Amino acid sequence: MNNIVNENDFKYYMQDIERYYFGARYNYNELLNNEMVPFKFKTIISKYLKDDVDLDTTLESHFFYLNKDSFDYRVFKQLRSRIRVSEYKNNVDESKGFKEKVYTVEQLTKMSPEEKLSKGIIIRELIVSKLALFAFSV
Repeated sequence: MNNIVNENDFKYYMQDIERYYFGARYNYNELLNNEMVPFKFKTIISKYLKDDVDLDTTLESHFFYLNKDSFDYRVFKQLRSRIRVSEYKNNVDESKGFKEKVYTVEQLTKMSPEEKLSKGIIIRELIVSKLALFAFSV
């Protein structure tokens, strides 16, 4: 999407004291096979998401089309997920470039896919709270 040279640059997993970060080009199958991804997150994918979402779906695609009526939305809301995106600095003049912004899953799903396209939104990263993941009952 948008002339990205190296696809693997957006397939990463990181963590800090409060959060886990997953690159949006990962698909759910790759997350399940990555030994660094927390076991509990893999369990949530296997137990709660795999029936509604194809495992070959990337995080980018999933969050771009996610809606409030789906069960997976409730799972990510409970995980207090946030999504890092790039969007146009100016919707009228796209040549001004991009800015980075972090949306909660609630804020992102309020926008339709058409609105996301008009804002030039590119999903870059899923951010999951460690405390919410710890408190999530599997």
